[in-house]
Amino acid sequence: MNYRIVGADGKVYGPIELDQIQRWLAEGRADNRTPVYVEGASNWTYLGLLPELSAAFAAAPPALGGTTASAAPARGTNGFATAGLIFGLLSWACCCCLPLNLLGLVFSIIALVQIQSQPQRQEGRLFALMGLVLSAANLLFSLGALALQLVLNPGAIHW
Repeated sequence: MNYRIVGADGKVYGPIELDQIQRWLAEGRADNRTPVYVEGASNWTYLGLLPELSAAFAAAPPALGGTTASAAPARGTNGFATAGLIFGLLSWACCCCLPLNLLGLVFSIIALVQIQSQPQRQEGRLFALMGLVLSAANLLFSLGALALQLVLNPGAIHW
């Protein structure tokens, strides 16, 4: 019986015999997820689903001295960076709200420190920088507006 497989490079190889597929499996050039077309079949399938190769995939012993591959941790966006950006935006939306721009500054700085110190790259640096700029600009604007109010109308602000 003849087979055709799709290699890792996306090219179709074949027609080939079963013994050639077994050699490629042993060499690591194919695995149970390699697409295969069996001569006379109506659809493509995977090598791992072929009954004639079930023994090859049944219980492959682990390599001696080999290490098991662990799943890489997910790279997510730093939560403090997102919070810093949100508070920076809210400080402008709420017209110079002092607590919001201070929270935006604090969260953005924490995010930048965390992102810089992590051994694995973490997303969110741009969010943290935008939150930092928005919050700092709003804080300066708020303090400037307060100073201007004190100069122009000192009796308007009651402490």
